[in-house]
Amino acid sequence: PLSSKPDYSSIHGPFGPLIDRFLLTLFRTKLSSRLSKKKHPTEVAIPDARHPSHDYGAIIELTHTMNSQYCNRTAVQSIAQDVLISLFPSLILDRYPSWFARPFPKFSSQMCAFATVAFGTWLMGECSVNDIPLKRQGVLVKRCRFLEESQCASICVNSCKIPTQNFFRENMGLGLTMTPDYETGECQFAFGVLPSEEEERQARETPCLRRCPSGGGMRSWHDGSSQTDEWLEDLNRLALERGSSCMFMDNLE
Repeated sequence: PLSSKPDYSSIHGPFGPLIDRFLLTLFRTKLSSRLSKKKHPTEVAIPDARHPSHDYGAIIELTHTMNSQYCNRTAVQSIAQDVLISLFPSLILDRYPSWFARPFPKFSSQMCAFATVAFGTWLMGECSVNDIPLKRQGVLVKRCRFLEESQCASICVNSCKIPTQNFFRENMGLGLTMTPDYETGECQFAFGVLPSEEEERQARETPCLRRCPSGGGMRSWHDGSSQTDEWLEDLNRLALERGSSCMFMDNLE
C-alpha cells in the first residue's frame, strides 16, 4: 500500500550501493549545473540545493524548484531532457541511432532495458526487466521512488515521463512509452514502442494526487490557470509544517 513507504536505502542496483551513490551524485551535479545556467533569455538561474551531494532530497528539491519556476511545461520538459543528454558521451548519442537502434531495434530495446535497471534503480527504486507485447522489452518499476518522493503527478509527467520518452526517441533513435500507475506507484517502460496521442493526452490530464503537496497547484501552474503566489505560499506553508528545508518561492523574483 502507498501508506507504507519502502526502505529505499536498502534497494540497490546490480552494481551495489557505491555505484548507486556515484550515479546519484553525478545526476544531481548535472541537474544543478543545467539549472544554474540560462541557455535562453526567458530561463531562470536556479541555485543548487542545500542537501549533501549524495542526498536524494537534493534532486527532489531541485526538481520542485524547477517546476515552480516555469509555467510552461514544455520548458520543464526541455530542461529535463538536457540533463539526460548531459549524462551520455556524445559518441554514444551520435552513433547509437544508426549503429544499433535502427538496424537492431529488438536488440536495442533489450540493451536499454537492462541498462535502465543497472543504472536507474537508485532513482526509481526496485525494478526488473520484463517482456511486453510485440516482442519488445520492458522494465517494470514496482514502486517509483521519484513519484513517491515528489508526490506530484505533474512533476512525474513533465520532469520524467515526457522528457525521458523524448530523449530516447530523439537522441537514441528508439521509441519508449512510460505508463505510470498513480494508484500503485508502478511504472511500465516499453522500449521500441512510441506513445499514442491518446496516451499522451491522458498523461497530461491525469488528476492530481490527493497527497500532492501543492494541492493541485503545480498542474494549474503548468496549465497557465493558476495564481502563482497563492499556491506557492500554500506550498511553502506545508513545507514548514512538515519540517522540510525545501522552499519554493526563494527564486521567483
